[in-house]
Amino acid sequence: MPRNRPRPANLGPSQRQLRVGELLRHALSDVLIRGDIRDPDLVGVSVTITQVKPSGDMRYATVFCEPLGGKNADKIIAALNRHKAYLRGQMGHMIAIKFTPELRFVEDKSFAEAQKIETILKSPLVQRDLKKTDGDGP
Repeated sequence: MPRNRPRPANLGPSQRQLRVGELLRHALSDVLIRGDIRDPDLVGVSVTITQVKPSGDMRYATVFCEPLGGKNADKIIAALNRHKAYLRGQMGHMIAIKFTPELRFVEDKSFAEAQKIETILKSPLVQRDLKKTDGDGP
């Protein structure tokens, strides 16, 4: 594939994007563990960084995160977005890439989706259907 041609979006992320995303996730986790941010919305809150997706040009990165327990997610995401410049600067000192991407924090909804699916699977109607054997008629 020629270098000047943009990568088609339907191919998914490149190896470089995946590698940089993991590098950013680890660096961001280290910065958050230190607890240097003095914000009342983030005091005593443990935040899980599940994934970091950098854009194709590596200028922007979407950070998927979820507070432990999933409570007050909106407040915590807003607080992280308020401090994204500080976090970006701290990460820039820790990693060796040409540009430290601008961060955009969003809530990771996958935990809520997994809980919803688990609730459905544990429902009495689904359990009743699972107990039926192939030989049972209507």
